[in-house]
Amino acid sequence: MTKNLDKDGLRSIVENYDIFYIDLWGVVHNGITLHKNAIEALEEITKANKDYVLLTNAPRPNKIVNNFLEKMGMNKEIREKVYSSGEAALNYLKKNSLEEKFYHVGPPRDFDLFLDFKKNKTNNIKESSYLLCTGLFEEQGEDLKYYKELFNDHMDKKMICTNPDLIVDRGEKRELCAGSVALVFEKMGGEVIYFGKPFPEVYNQAINNEGKRVLSIGDNLNTDIKGANLLNFNSLIISNGVHKDEIKKEGIDVISKKYEVVVNFIQTELKW
Repeated sequence: MTKNLDKDGLRSIVENYDIFYIDLWGVVHNGITLHKNAIEALEEITKANKDYVLLTNAPRPNKIVNNFLEKMGMNKEIREKVYSSGEAALNYLKKNSLEEKFYHVGPPRDFDLFLDFKKNKTNNIKESSYLLCTGLFEEQGEDLKYYKELFNDHMDKKMICTNPDLIVDRGEKRELCAGSVALVFEKMGGEVIYFGKPFPEVYNQAINNEGKRVLSIGDNLNTDIKGANLLNFNSLIISNGVHKDEIKKEGIDVISKKYEVVVNFIQTELKW
């Protein structure tokens, strides 16, 4: 059964762990503003001499995520803890696919990811060797049928997905993410290589967790919590995130069974 920490706070379990993987979007900020209580919790984790990583499914290099958080008002000591799915994907591309032509599926603002090899970007999907998916096109942000038609004659190509998230809440608005496009491609029979939670590589790249007691904190059962389960980490779900309506309606024990995950702890918001 999932234990509720709303009364006792994160402080009540902090000594049980050495490392905390903490999601950014939905836990530390909402895409627009920082969550004050979450920032306090991060500062207190440091005071307790514990390690943490701000592990985010953002299709951008660490440096770009860091700049975004700086504009939001996050201090340097906390920003330096960021590790992104974009960084993990970039490490893979540098080793494997930098010289091949690719077709970018996603908005222009994600160009930071392939700045070093932009000469290999083609605007003609027929000329590409692989597909690099960072999100949805700005003019096709809601219509997944468009992508099904786009991929129809290119199922022999591999897709690199830099953000496995299906959805995200930007303030009060819900948006589709790269994972939704990759799922379309996968259901059509295509091969997708994912970077980010719940896939183990991003956790292992971010920090040495060998032999450590780990707690993974996030608001997404499909990524944050499933990733924790796959790596045998304990997990804490923030209920005021992407699953808030489901959890409010049916409770975390019912919802976690639906998503086939184990959730050790729950908080409405990350709070020390």
